[in-house]
Amino acid sequence: MSLLNLYQFGVLSVILAWTTSGFAGSLEDAVAAWRQRDVAKAFELLRPLAEQGVAQAQWRLGMIYLTEQKNDAEAVKWFRKAADQDDDQGQWFLGNMYFSGWGVRKDEVEAASWYRKAADKGHIDAQRILGIIYITGQGVVPDHVEAAKWMRKAADQGDSTAQESLGLMYHRGDGVPQDYVLAHMWSILAVAQGAKGAAFVRDAAAEKMTPEQIGEAQRLAREWKPVVGKQN
Repeated sequence: MSLLNLYQFGVLSVILAWTTSGFAGSLEDAVAAWRQRDVAKAFELLRPLAEQGVAQAQWRLGMIYLTEQKNDAEAVKWFRKAADQDDDQGQWFLGNMYFSGWGVRKDEVEAASWYRKAADKGHIDAQRILGIIYITGQGVVPDHVEAAKWMRKAADQGDSTAQESLGLMYHRGDGVPQDYVLAHMWSILAVAQGAKGAAFVRDAAAEKMTPEQIGEAQRLAREWKPVVGKQN
């Protein structure tokens, strides 16, 4: 089963942060058209910007080809143009296409390479997926230490799935030293964001903790603040 779906592709992010120097008005008009489900107008506004080399317009145009026109090959073309400009969203989307084999030959190694480029820039989704593929060994040599590293980066930015996974890793000592306090703390944070599965780890860890340790984990959770990173 694929790790990815259209939500993970960041479809919702298409309507966020549509500004770039010198082209803000046109991008704002494009997102307004998208919100109104006027895809034709959004396409009309984005295409010339993309052809001028505006990376943000390129990957958004790719999203229209992917989700609206069902033209995977054209989507790949525009994602690649943005990715080649070192745009993290373009890199993220291109990684998704290689991972799923949409518009290109499926290549998990190539996918992992693009994910890492985006993750290195703080892209939270790419960080989380890197954590997953280092566990599963899809496109990379399995490495639970690397998995924990990338899960932590995403968890630090507030990703609930990464927090849930990190809690489990601390509970098991998987890629990190076993630490029930941190397992409990990350699970508390994940549950607070609706990750219901984290409740099992939270409660399982609590059974092995002293009241003082539980209090410490709760204090850490209360005092936790997300790291300000890339907003996707």
